[in-house]
Amino acid sequence: MRRTVGLAVAAVAVAVTTSGCSVEEVLRFGWPVGVTPEATQMRVLWTWAAVAALVVGVLVWGATAWTVAFHRKKAGESDLPRQFQYNLPLELVLTVVPLIIVAVLFYFTVVVQNVVDRNASGDELQVDIVGFQWNWEFSYPETPGPNGEPVGVVGTTTQVPILVLPTDRAIAFTQESQDVIHSFWVPEFLFKRDVIPNPAENDQKNTWVIDRIERPGAFVGRCAEFCGAYHSMMNFEVRALPPAQFDQFLRLRGQVNPQTGQGYTTPEALQALNCGELCNPQAITTPPFDQSPTSQIAVK
Repeated sequence: MRRTVGLAVAAVAVAVTTSGCSVEEVLRFGWPVGVTPEATQMRVLWTWAAVAALVVGVLVWGATAWTVAFHRKKAGESDLPRQFQYNLPLELVLTVVPLIIVAVLFYFTVVVQNVVDRNASGDELQVDIVGFQWNWEFSYPETPGPNGEPVGVVGTTTQVPILVLPTDRAIAFTQESQDVIHSFWVPEFLFKRDVIPNPAENDQKNTWVIDRIERPGAFVGRCAEFCGAYHSMMNFEVRALPPAQFDQFLRLRGQVNPQTGQGYTTPEALQALNCGELCNPQAITTPPFDQSPTSQIAVK
């Protein structure tokens, strides 16, 4: 028994050390790396839930092995080994301990859920999301363009919509669908939200908040709800810029481009910033829709 347990522990230790995994990677238990504080809190909840499950598993496996090894009926014996089915203290422990485990997991789940699903305070950057078959429209309701309308971007079959956001700033998203149910999902946020039509009539809280994006980068976004024939083309890109560059981006979006005589589009504003790969006017994490003759559609 001791030798078997020792070999198992040694095998796990060798697997971890030879794979080059850090302690954090091991304790992540496959959870992806996020870019928001909310993602970190969900990862911590996942880690401790997995650790608790492993502890319970080890106890159950140990009790099972102990029973098999020392409380089985041996050959040549007529009597059963000692039984424990009417041991009241043991039964109380086996009832109370699982209740405590469930209560603790429930408590910490609610704590994290309240952070992830909290209400907006009103000080956040406001971003509106509209999903439609089969693309996205993003706008900044507090930033008027040259024509007085809020600036934004609408995806097409030839252009992946880029949602430009700042790092290190709280953001409140308000979302709605124009037709069927979609789902706004950025894997690095580790959070997705169904985008449904008429959210007020359907009693859906359609505003949610992230405290900040912790690093600049380009992150692919997807529709995570099967919404029709061209669901797979509903990709977008989140482009996270440092605050100063983002403020400059919004200022450009509110101005007229002297080269076109129209307001700056998102690609034009990004190109005017001239800040390297982060200001690439085209999406760099996902390609546009395949426009083969059998795939032609009108998106809006």
